[in-house]
Amino acid sequence: MGILSVFGFGSGKIKSALRKGALIIDVRTGIEYDRGHVPDAFNIPVDRISANAQRLKEAKLPVVLCCNSGARSRNAVQQLKAKGLKEVYNGGSWENVLKLMQSL
Repeated sequence: MGILSVFGFGSGKIKSALRKGALIIDVRTGIEYDRGHVPDAFNIPVDRISANAQRLKEAKLPVVLCCNSGARSRNAVQQLKAKGLKEVYNGGSWENVLKLMQSL
């Protein structure tokens, strides 16, 4: 098991989710998002993720979350799972998710 798997963002599951058309949610602040983000990612700051859980659930797509390091996205994964979302993944940094997308 790689170190990324320990923190919840193993690339195999994330790549599979991305192939299924996953929603990519960047949980950083708007200012951070504006400085650089994954193309087509939605910006929902971590402090608003629970309020958007139902909308994400209704999309019926996997959800890949990202931030700067994986810490805030890990928190967001926990919040969404507590709201009943099942296919939710911590992509780690937005740069990591971008690299995974480019490798598909």
